[in-house]
Amino acid sequence: MSVPALQRDTAFQVRSLFRSLLRQSSQFSNYNFREYARRRTRDAFHEHQHETEDRRIQELIQDGLQNLRMMKRQTVISQFYQVDKLVVEGQKTVSGAH
Repeated sequence: MSVPALQRDTAFQVRSLFRSLLRQSSQFSNYNFREYARRRTRDAFHEHQHETEDRRIQELIQDGLQNLRMMKRQTVISQFYQVDKLVVEGQKTVSGAH
């Protein structure tokens, strides 16, 4: 495999991991956990966006996959402890009730 093909494959892996982490973070039932996971994911990818060393990129991908597995476990657990939605989450109200 040529170097540009490896770079394309790595770039695809990274984008896929980023989307998976964001998608999984939206599964948290708690607003604060959900927003923290989204913010942390974006910040981590932004922090390492200019990384060029292949070995370091692979380490970061492995860390991301480990975080994704952890997040999947935690989102399942969080479903057992659902609480009322916060005001900032845009909870629907019943109109016409006086």
